[in-house]
Amino acid sequence: MAWSTAEAALVLLVLASLVFVALRTLPGDPAALILGDQASAEELAALRARLGFDRPLYVQYAHFLRGLLSLDFGDSLRRPGVRAGARVLEALGPTGELAALAVAMGSVLGVTGAVLAVGPWLGTARRFVERAFVAVAATPLLAFAPLLTYVLAVKWRLLPLPGDPDAGFLGLLFASGLLAIPLSAHVARIGRVALLEVSGAPFLTVVRAKGGSFARTWYLHGLPATAGPIVTTIGTQLGALLGGAVVLERLFERPGLGTLILESYASRDLPVLEASVVAAGALFVLTQAIAGAVHAAIDPRVRS
Repeated sequence: MAWSTAEAALVLLVLASLVFVALRTLPGDPAALILGDQASAEELAALRARLGFDRPLYVQYAHFLRGLLSLDFGDSLRRPGVRAGARVLEALGPTGELAALAVAMGSVLGVTGAVLAVGPWLGTARRFVERAFVAVAATPLLAFAPLLTYVLAVKWRLLPLPGDPDAGFLGLLFASGLLAIPLSAHVARIGRVALLEVSGAPFLTVVRAKGGSFARTWYLHGLPATAGPIVTTIGTQLGALLGGAVVLERLFERPGLGTLILESYASRDLPVLEASVVAAGALFVLTQAIAGAVHAAIDPRVRS
């Protein structure tokens, strides 16, 4: 446990250091980009001093690390008087809702697809379903999200636009559904393979011999034995899911961490940008730790 915490802290430190270096090697003068071409030399010098860019790089890095340890990245440059951490916390709510609902939908759809793929219900269509899992898992979100949105929200008007502020929960549900599609395909693909591996196990043979239906055999007895690979798949896909949430927020102009990161980058709001990227990294590390804990709780072999 202590070692895992130290590993997570080291990953966050490396990530934060890379963010620090990357933001200070961007082309152009951040002060000039923030104040514009009409700013005087005195105004530019004052802003550089406020940002600390007039100090040696190692001094800037030490100041950055102090802010990282105290979770204080300073005031937002775009909204003076508002702390960068407060803006990030404000943006984490919509992103958390989107990602959590997408994980729930992707897990349910993926597990259902895996059971359908190994059961007797699909017949000869099973082969096409299996290939569909691979095709969907390999397709980028940007390749199908705009197309599905056009068909379902614009052409057929079955659902509201994911970025419509008046859409409420239906808009969130639609956006999460789009985000859940790749995750469900990965879960279905791995879950199907795991279920096939245990299909000849004696305990499933006993269940069938006692007259257990296919649904009861797979859902109540097969799935618990394959929960480890499925949970691991969900955990490894969380990083891609968070990245997809950032893309989806920007694509449909939904509020959230992704929109905040891109807005902060465009306006060179460095305190907010640094806090946002570190928060995204921390969120990823936290979700990986939760997935590992769930996997260990399910499978005693992982604990040993």
